[in-house]
Amino acid sequence: MKGLLLALLLVSGAAVSERAVDERLSFQTHRPWSPRINLDADVAMAYGIGPDLPARMASWRDHGYRVQVMTGVAWGQYQDYLDGQFDGKNHWDEAQKERSGKLILHGRNPRVPYMSPGESYGRYLTQGVERALDAGAEAIYLEEPEYWARGGYSENFKREWKAYYNEPWQPPDSSPDAQYRASKLKYFLYRRALSEVFDFVKKYGKAHGRTIPCYVPTHSLINYAHWRIVSPESSLIDVGADGYIAQVWTGTARTPNVYEGRREERTFETAFLEYGAMQNLVRASGRRVWYLNDPIEDNPNHSWEDYRSNWENTLTASLLEPEVWRYEIMPWPERIFNGKHAAKGGPNAERVPIPKEYETELQAVIRALGEMKQPPESVRWQQSGTQGVGVLVSDTMMFQRADPTPSDANLGSFYGLAMPLVKRGVPVEPVQIESAVKPGFLARYKLLLLTYEGQKPPDPAFHEALSAWVRQGGALVVIDDDNDPYNAVREWWNTAPLAFKTPRQHLFEKLGLDKDATGLSRVGRGIVIREAKSPAALTYQADGAEQVRSAVRRAAAALKIAWKESNVLVLRRGPYVVAAALDESVPQSKAESLKGRYVDLFNAKLPVLTRVNLTPGKRALLFDLDKQTRKEPAVVAAACRVDQEEFAGNVLKFRTNGIAATEAVVLIASRRTPAEILIANKTLDKNQYDIEAGSVRLHFMNTAEPLWVEVRYK
Repeated sequence: MKGLLLALLLVSGAAVSERAVDERLSFQTHRPWSPRINLDADVAMAYGIGPDLPARMASWRDHGYRVQVMTGVAWGQYQDYLDGQFDGKNHWDEAQKERSGKLILHGRNPRVPYMSPGESYGRYLTQGVERALDAGAEAIYLEEPEYWARGGYSENFKREWKAYYNEPWQPPDSSPDAQYRASKLKYFLYRRALSEVFDFVKKYGKAHGRTIPCYVPTHSLINYAHWRIVSPESSLIDVGADGYIAQVWTGTARTPNVYEGRREERTFETAFLEYGAMQNLVRASGRRVWYLNDPIEDNPNHSWEDYRSNWENTLTASLLEPEVWRYEIMPWPERIFNGKHAAKGGPNAERVPIPKEYETELQAVIRALGEMKQPPESVRWQQSGTQGVGVLVSDTMMFQRADPTPSDANLGSFYGLAMPLVKRGVPVEPVQIESAVKPGFLARYKLLLLTYEGQKPPDPAFHEALSAWVRQGGALVVIDDDNDPYNAVREWWNTAPLAFKTPRQHLFEKLGLDKDATGLSRVGRGIVIREAKSPAALTYQADGAEQVRSAVRRAAAALKIAWKESNVLVLRRGPYVVAAALDESVPQSKAESLKGRYVDLFNAKLPVLTRVNLTPGKRALLFDLDKQTRKEPAVVAAACRVDQEEFAGNVLKFRTNGIAATEAVVLIASRRTPAEILIANKTLDKNQYDIEAGSVRLHFMNTAEPLWVEVRYK
C-alpha cells in the first residue's frame, strides 16, 4: 500500500489519500478542469475519445485526479465508422431500425443512431480505446450497451440472425418465439463487441506492463426491462468486465409502477431495488461496482426543487446498500454548476442557476460519501424488516418486452413481488438467476420469491441449484399462473428429451413435487409455497400486495423464520446513520424518531439535531456526534474537500478547497471554545462561526486553490 501511495504521489505531484487509492469517488465529464467543477473526488472520467481527449485528460491530471476514460458503446460520434472511413465499407445498415424502417436515434441527431453491432464494430471501438490508452487512461469505461426491444429490422441484424440461428430472419413481432430469439441475438451482439474490446485492452496492458481494468456503466436490469431495452448485463463479467457503474438516478427511478392498484412514481423504492440488482451482479465475482448519483437528470424541464428532492431519494437508497462504498458522485458537473433550470415548477418558470444551499449540501454529502468505507462490524441495520429475503430475476426479463405479446407495461411481474416487501421495510434484494449456480451464492438467503411470468430460466442448472437450496432449509414462494405466452418459445424445457409446458413444471419435478402443485409443500428441510396467480395482475388489485405478503408470512412461519415488518429503514455505517421513512407502509403505525446529537447532512447549514422525526417520506443522512471517537477536536462534516488535518499544540489545522464561488461550511466536533480561528492567515470574523452542542461551525467562501484553516484553543 505504501509503495503504491508513493508511486501515485510521484505521478500526480499531489497528496494522495487512502481514499484515492481505493478510487471511492468518481465523476464523468466531457469538459476540461475548471474552478466551477473542482469536485472532491478521486477519479475524473474523461468522456469521449475525440482528438481533444489528451488535453482534457491532462487538465484533470494536473489538478491531482486519477484520470480514466469513458465512451458510449451503443451510440456516439462514430460517423467515420458509419460512413466508411474506418474500413472502406458503409455501415449504416448497422443502425438499429424499427419495423417501419425508421432509424432508432440517440436524441434527435439523425447522424447518431443506436448501433446494431456487426462483426467489425468491436474492432472499430478498439481503435478509439487505443488512443485513450496511449494518452495514459488508467481504466476504460464502455457505457450503456443498449439494443431497443422495438428494433431488430436492420439489414445487418437479418444477416446476423442467419449466421447465429442458421435459419432465415423472422420479424421479431411475428410471434413470441421470434421476439424472444431476436432478444437473445441482441444480447449476443453487444456481448461479442464488448468482449473484443476487453480482450484488446488486456493485451495492450500486458504489452505495456500495465494493469488496465475495464468497466461497464449500465442501467439496472430492472430499468432496462421496464424501458424495453436489451443489454448483456450479468454476462459481461464472464467476458472480461472488471465491474460496473450502476447507472441509477432520478430519470430511471421515477419511472412509475403500480402498487395496490395505483400507478405512481415511487422514486426511493424503485432506486433501492435498482441499486440492489446491480450489487447482486458483482457479489458472486468479487468485482467492483460504483453507485451513480445525479443531482439533476437528463430531462431539463423539472425544477431545482424537484431535482433536489429526488436526488435525496436516490442517494438515500444507494446508501442503504451496506456492501457498497464506491460512488460516481455525478455525471456532467458542468450542467449542474453552470447550467440553469426552473426555480419552481411550471412550463413558464424562470430558469436560474443552482441554488446556493444546494451547492453547499452537495459538497457536504460528497465528502460523507468518501467516508462510507467503514469497518464491517460497525455497519448494521438499526431498524428494518426481516433480512435475507430476495426476488429471483433473470436477464431474460428484457426478452419479453415488445410485440406481439409484451409482458406487463409497468413491469408488474417484478414489482408485484418486490414492492409489497419494500413498502413494509423488508430490505429485499433482486437475486440474479444467472449467478445462482455459483457455489454458496444462495446461502445468504432465507426466503426467495420466484415467478416465470415475464422472464425465463436461461439454463436448467439453475433448477438444480435452487432445489438444493430448498432442501437445505430454504423457503421458496412461487407466484405464477403459467399463462405467460412465452412459456411456449423454443427453449430447453420443451426441447427433446424434455417436454415441459412451462419451465416451472421442470423446477417442480426437480423438487419432487407434482408438476401442478399449489399450496404449501415440504421439500427436505425447506418448503415451497405456490400461488397460481399472476404477479402483474396482483399489482392492479387493492389487496394484491397483501396476498403476496400473506404467502410470504406463511412460508416464514412454516420454517420458523422470524418475520418482521417496519415502516422505516435505518442503517448505521460507522458514525453515519441513513434513514428512510416509508409511505404506503404498515397501517396505523406510529412515526419513529431518532434521539441523540446528529449533524443533518441534507441541510446546507449542517445543524446539530437532538431529535429526527421519521415521518412518512422523510429521508435522512446524519453524522452521529456521539459516535465520534476522537478526543481532540476534529472535522466531522464539511462542504468542501478537507485534507492534511492534524491537532497539535492546542491547534487544529487542515487544508480546504472546493467548487469556486460556493459557500463552505465546516463542522468541528469540539467541546472546547476556540480562542482564534484563521483562514489563509486571516482571523475569521465572529459572524463567520458559531458554537453549539459541542461543535464549532465555520462559514467561508470556497476556492479552487487550497486554503489553510487554523483553529487555536487556549
